[in-house]
Amino acid sequence: MSRRALTLLVAGFLVLGFGIGGALMRVPYVVLSPGPTENTIGEVEKKPVITISGRETYPTTGALSLVTVAYQGGPGSKIDLLTALRGWVDPTVAVVPEETIFPRSRTPKQVEEENTVEMTNSQDFATAAALTELKIPFGKVVSVASTEKGKPADGKLRKGDEISAVDGKPVTDFESVSDAVTAHKPGENVTFTVVRGKDKTDVTVGTVVGGTGKTAVGVSMQESYKFPFKVEINVGDVGGPSAGLMFSLGILDKLTPGEITGGKAIAGTGTIDPSGEVGPIGGIAQKMVGARKSGATVFLTPAGNCAEAVKAVPEGLRLVKAETLHEAVTALDALRTGKGNVPACAAS
Repeated sequence: MSRRALTLLVAGFLVLGFGIGGALMRVPYVVLSPGPTENTIGEVEKKPVITISGRETYPTTGALSLVTVAYQGGPGSKIDLLTALRGWVDPTVAVVPEETIFPRSRTPKQVEEENTVEMTNSQDFATAAALTELKIPFGKVVSVASTEKGKPADGKLRKGDEISAVDGKPVTDFESVSDAVTAHKPGENVTFTVVRGKDKTDVTVGTVVGGTGKTAVGVSMQESYKFPFKVEINVGDVGGPSAGLMFSLGILDKLTPGEITGGKAIAGTGTIDPSGEVGPIGGIAQKMVGARKSGATVFLTPAGNCAEAVKAVPEGLRLVKAETLHEAVTALDALRTGKGNVPACAAS
């Protein structure tokens, strides 16, 4: 055998060996790629994404699409080295350390549960933000999430109790409950008026010095909303808080005459709080690719993601900066009518 043939044979075996090794070697990375989009004013599996009952709604056209990120890898399903290498050379995907998505302090199940809770909260926040933008009043409910064992509230207040008043003063939010309790000196009693099932009752609870040095009763609370009509959101197997802005726009579009999209395919992302503030999200590059593939020509971008977004924006996709729900609505009005300012993302 000639030296050249021998060299090629050895090289071939080495390449084969590296290929087999790469296919078998598992690495602690996760590959993020563009995920599916869902039109919030459309349907998923023949069911409307947003259903509103008890309030007049109006026809919509175009699309207001939420965008997602798909991932490969994670604890229990680690990717191989070749998959990671392919991801590193593909500009439409990202390869990130496993702990970025699955922190070591939490199990995959806990991460999934947190994403589900965040999605539920984002739907409530989106409804609250849309109603706030439309100046439709709604109420807040503060309820007991849990009590601390051995503390005065333990055995007296129960999970699910709705706190309607403290010491006879109506409750409006977390702060009003906290302020009423800390107004007491440790050792004094606090009277909670709670709705428990169908009954309303007064519960007297003692106080102690809490971990922060302030008066406490040993109760954790959660806040929810009482809306004047029913808003249901159906998105299937999607988790996390990043669809908040698009949910709000979808709700708002259905509740108002006219069509805020102007018939265009609009996509976007961003968390939202009840006041309408839009927050940044992760995976912006992959979400923009997914949006463009779905046919979107406009992408509503949280202000906090603009600097990153302008470096990776796909051709044909216009970035519109959105710091608040009101700003997003105003920008869409300007795009539809051709009048007014459309805030754009700029590189930092």
